[in-house]
Amino acid sequence: MKAVNVRPITELKNRTKALLREVVESGQPVVITQNGKPQVVVMDAAEHDRLQDTLAMLKLLAQSVDSLARTRTSSSADVRRRAKLAADKARQR
Repeated sequence: MKAVNVRPITELKNRTKALLREVVESGQPVVITQNGKPQVVVMDAAEHDRLQDTLAMLKLLAQSVDSLARTRTSSSADVRRRAKLAADKARQR
């Protein structure tokens, strides 16, 4: 697991308030380990929301690409139109 900021679960238990403040102020997630193994990630709620929005947009884009792949032929204008519709739909979520 790629992570710059890895901490043991005991630090979360003993310094919860300070650790949360650090995550919010830095915007960087913290990986919490248990018995030396990554178990959970603590991240800022706003960053989590942005991540979820990005994933939703990627899912819609993948669905659009699949739909286009099933179409025998598509003009470049049609591809751009469908991609724009997918992006607009994702932004509305």
